[in-house]
Amino acid sequence: MMTLQPQHQPARVLLVEDDEIISEAIVYNLKRQGYLCRTALDGLEGLRQVRRQDPDLLILDLMLPLLDGWKLCEQIRREDYRFPIIICSARTAESDKVTGLSLGADDFITKPFGMAELVARVGANLRRARGEREPAAAERIVAAPLVIDPGSREVLADGEAVELTRKEFAILHHLAACSPRIVPRDEIYRTVWGYEFMPGDRSVDVFVRRLRKKLKAKLPQYKFLHTSYGFGYKFQAIRREAAGKWE
Repeated sequence: MMTLQPQHQPARVLLVEDDEIISEAIVYNLKRQGYLCRTALDGLEGLRQVRRQDPDLLILDLMLPLLDGWKLCEQIRREDYRFPIIICSARTAESDKVTGLSLGADDFITKPFGMAELVARVGANLRRARGEREPAAAERIVAAPLVIDPGSREVLADGEAVELTRKEFAILHHLAACSPRIVPRDEIYRTVWGYEFMPGDRSVDVFVRRLRKKLKAKLPQYKFLHTSYGFGYKFQAIRREAAGKWE
């Protein structure tokens, strides 16, 4: 495995995992790649560590004592921490993944997993987060009353801000930048998550569903994200009465 040579300060990773054997293995592999690691064995201690340290990335188990991973993830996002959250759980049901992503997680990996895959996902999420903090040179995209500004990473609907997460903004901006092309799901995944699409992964669909809900709340007369069934999504500002076959 190639040793990480970060150009930034070493990233700080917080691992909240109650299985000490799994925790030690993850920390060992992350430290080999140059990351700084802290651990917590229960959800309450994890929340205390977040508030004390404000890590660059969180790896989170779901079945935790004192405060479970669902509630911890929800609380972290409620307190407006923006670092990436990777859920790492033995729960494999699609509904669990959808719930985790809906609560604000950026990624979901199921146990058992390969350490190389986890390390790759950590790196991809950190690169994405760092890239989003750097100034963007791309021009604003204006579609009817919607403005997407990659420089400030703001989305305005009739001049009013639309509150989006990092990944929601990244997906919306990529689709808008590619308009009117239909963008395959695997391209969205590769661009926004930073690695290849896994068959059966519904992450893109979950985030698009959340985006639609937020945009509709601000601009109910327009539809911006349209499904090409079995393929992907297309960005186009269309008044709802004229949406036709696009869903």
